[in-house]
Amino acid sequence: MKNELTRRNGYSDYDFFNEAMHDFFPSFYGFGRNGGQKYMRTDIKETEKEYVMEVELPGLEKQDIHIDLKEGYLNISVKKEEKEDGGKKENYIHRERSFSCSRSYYVGDVNREDVRAKYENGILSVFIPKETPSRPQENKIEIE
Repeated sequence: MKNELTRRNGYSDYDFFNEAMHDFFPSFYGFGRNGGQKYMRTDIKETEKEYVMEVELPGLEKQDIHIDLKEGYLNISVKKEEKEDGGKKENYIHRERSFSCSRSYYVGDVNREDVRAKYENGILSVFIPKETPSRPQENKIEIE
């Protein structure tokens, strides 16, 4: 059986326990084996006046999320730390409750005061107003 497990999925150092943890409890952060992004999945939709970003952040509290806008980039970072249970010890084999991750999105030249955010049911919604296109100035000089 060891040889069969060793050849599985093309891994030479196949660890059955580690694979079971990845299959049953995919990580919230980081990249999966298939190269797909597994953290801060984001949907962006456009309305008449603004763009709405919906960022998937399950299991967090508002205070775990930090948003800032700098040089045209909207930066979202998350830091969740494991809470102490007052000395109560459990016999965990594997535990993933503390993590941090961040992601940046280019949003252009928008005022920080015009950007709004709301966190509800594991979804962070960020409302970004559309840039008003500036009319090109005409440099034509009239001839007398």
